[in-house]
Amino acid sequence: MSGETISVPAEWARQKAIWTAWPADPGEWNGDLATPRADVAALVRALADGNTVRLLVNGAEAEASARAALAGAAEIVPARYGDIWLRDTGPIFARRSDRAGTSEKIALRFATNSWGGKFDLPDDATVGDEIARLAGTPVRRFDFVLEGGAIDHDGEGTVLTTRQTTLNPNRNGWTRPEAEAALATALGAKKIIWIDEGLANDHTDGHIDNIARFAAPGVVVCQAPAGDDDPNAATLDAIAATLEAATDASGAKLNVVRVPGVGRYRNAIGEISPASHMNFIIANGVVVVPVYGTASEDAALGALREVFRGRRVIGVPSRGLLGFGDAGGGSFHCITQQEPA
Repeated sequence: MSGETISVPAEWARQKAIWTAWPADPGEWNGDLATPRADVAALVRALADGNTVRLLVNGAEAEASARAALAGAAEIVPARYGDIWLRDTGPIFARRSDRAGTSEKIALRFATNSWGGKFDLPDDATVGDEIARLAGTPVRRFDFVLEGGAIDHDGEGTVLTTRQTTLNPNRNGWTRPEAEAALATALGAKKIIWIDEGLANDHTDGHIDNIARFAAPGVVVCQAPAGDDDPNAATLDAIAATLEAATDASGAKLNVVRVPGVGRYRNAIGEISPASHMNFIIANGVVVVPVYGTASEDAALGALREVFRGRRVIGVPSRGLLGFGDAGGGSFHCITQQEPA
């Protein structure tokens, strides 16, 4: 609307709540709900000190099991959803301001096409509206496809994304100028930094939240190869080179911090999986980082502790969420959506 501005707070801004969801459909998890539920429970416990966690549960069994596992650690909220990837299916909370000085929190809602037509689940298209309703936040709706994991914000108008996702013909069929215009209108983006592609075998077609993240204004973290057999070595080096050559919305060069990556990681059936320490969630007082039992995880956590000196950095296992086959494929950032204060 004319005369208004939209801004998306950085993830490190003070948060009112973190929304996440409890695995509820055995068909989406190879018949095994206990394994991903253990990861979600560990995430919630790591967040519980200093954060309000609102955990969606779909159905009576999911509600009972969540209450048994997490009573007192999370607010249990019955709701309908397809699967737990709320970063992509939930709203993006933002602020709307106008020339009269009025400012309000709004929930940005976008179309979903099941990650380019891959995983079409009932209620994935509506859970974002339900979260906005539960949060008491008015909705601002846009008719193009956008997943929250495809973009990362510095809170000052700079957005990271990948060509592999945002310009993919299986989303909107955008050209780069069309994408930049849409993101400027919807998110208040002033500068888009384009990364070519994400990790091998990523179901999302290369979401940015698995490869490069803002940690503070002007500071971005990405991964370095771990071992000579790292299947993403060339990709990780290309990501770092692009970021090192980039400037933010203010025209300043970025401080690029490389963190040891996971390296070659095979899941339970031997597939090379897109395991990443970048899929962390920044919350009040804490950063929760996915770990996978690999040799590089201690060094990765140490590097992130240097970056996030004002927060506790906690490594939590995420092998169950990563899953195998068509099940899983993401981690903690993928299953959460922060609601700013």
